[in-house]
Amino acid sequence: MLALRLTRTAHLAVHLRRLLVAVASAGTGFLLLCALGYALSHPDTPGAAALRLAWCAAPLAAAVQLAVAVARTDPGTRPRSGLSAIGLGPGRLMAVSATTTALSAVLGSVAALFLFLHLRGDLTGGPPSGRVAADALAVGQSLPAPAVLTLLVLVPVLASAAVAHTLRPRDPRPATATAPRGYGRFGAYGWGKARETFGAYGRFGSRTATASAGSGPADAIAAGSPAAGAARVGAGGTLRTQASDPRPPAPTDGAAETPGSTQTLDPQPEPTPAPTPHSPNTTALPWGIAVLAAGLTVETYTGNASAAPTPGTAPSAGVLVGWALTALGLALAGPGLTHLCGRLLQAARPGALRLLAGRVLMEESHRIGRPLGVVAAVAAAAYVAATVYDGDGPAFGPLATLGALLVAGCTVATLLTAAVAAKHARADTTDALLRLGAPPSTLRGAAAVRAAALLALFGPLTLIVAVLAALPLDH
Repeated sequence: MLALRLTRTAHLAVHLRRLLVAVASAGTGFLLLCALGYALSHPDTPGAAALRLAWCAAPLAAAVQLAVAVARTDPGTRPRSGLSAIGLGPGRLMAVSATTTALSAVLGSVAALFLFLHLRGDLTGGPPSGRVAADALAVGQSLPAPAVLTLLVLVPVLASAAVAHTLRPRDPRPATATAPRGYGRFGAYGWGKARETFGAYGRFGSRTATASAGSGPADAIAAGSPAAGAARVGAGGTLRTQASDPRPPAPTDGAAETPGSTQTLDPQPEPTPAPTPHSPNTTALPWGIAVLAAGLTVETYTGNASAAPTPGTAPSAGVLVGWALTALGLALAGPGLTHLCGRLLQAARPGALRLLAGRVLMEESHRIGRPLGVVAAVAAAAYVAATVYDGDGPAFGPLATLGALLVAGCTVATLLTAAVAAKHARADTTDALLRLGAPPSTLRGAAAVRAAALLALFGPLTLIVAVLAALPLDH
């Protein structure tokens, strides 16, 4: 009930984004039902039917990605202060968001079922219409209800599960005062609290020790410790240093410190080393490049080993695997490439405009990097389709056109949704710049510089990947 109330009281923009999720679910569900209808109409070719069903994975993944992007920008399920007191903690809000996504996807699946039955003529009682009826509607055959239900719940289940996984509550990592202690010198088993250079043991007494009873200040001086002047000799003659015992010793009865033999200093807290700067956006860049290279290799091998697709058929399963790996590689490398683009903008003595644009790109790389990589993969696939499916190649059918429009529309809508979310996330920074006197033209110029930089980086990359992917298929 709470999910329904939040859905009903949302703003118009939120309803439009949820409607996009429903449309994507409807299109994907219709393609899945058409794949089932083709399998029922051609029982003698199970391989072709399975390949059609496998090609539905592309619009399915695009629809799930759009659902996750829409759920992230939903203001009704955003954690706020004070909601945990009334039972709306992060876990409950995550469940509400997953339920809202499932409702939108179920609405689209129901619409897909009604459209499929209407084209078959089951609802009107008339003859089927359209070019799809011959192969994909299984006219005159009864539809297996378990198979229909299984295919229709794929989008709602996968979308809600992806939203729940993305928005799951994460416990913040405890901030430790010191770094983990290593077991060997020079980071043999991990870095210690501070790095040491070669020969640090012999210079400036970086290692201090606690002398045994009966040792004097000469032992500490021989150790070369700069804290020797701060050493204190207790009643029993034990030498204490600032590093080993930061607290002053408590006076004991019948014992007094020897005047002139020690110098008491107030203990100073040891400064905590600053954490090493680490960007999680660049860690997946090598993996993305490796997966991209693997995808191009698989596609080249399978494309050279098989003939070009004939009219009315889809490319082979090996080409599908190669394209999937290529898209995954670009998606993994997208955040790192966006972060790199922001760094390049700030190179060579940048001005205020390039500095602002580069900083914003580095900050937003985790939001828009992955959708950018997916859009680049879709653009490369569109180039390959335009190259292979030309006038002499196989013709596009209505289902192939619908699938291409679904994938392209969902990926572009996901990128725009992520861009709008990033704009809302930096609204406070924009307001602060305006209050400090920054002209609005500077902010618009920075946005234009960011767009131009991303186009200059991802445009040639997309073209190179598309040409390499089209070479084994154009024969």
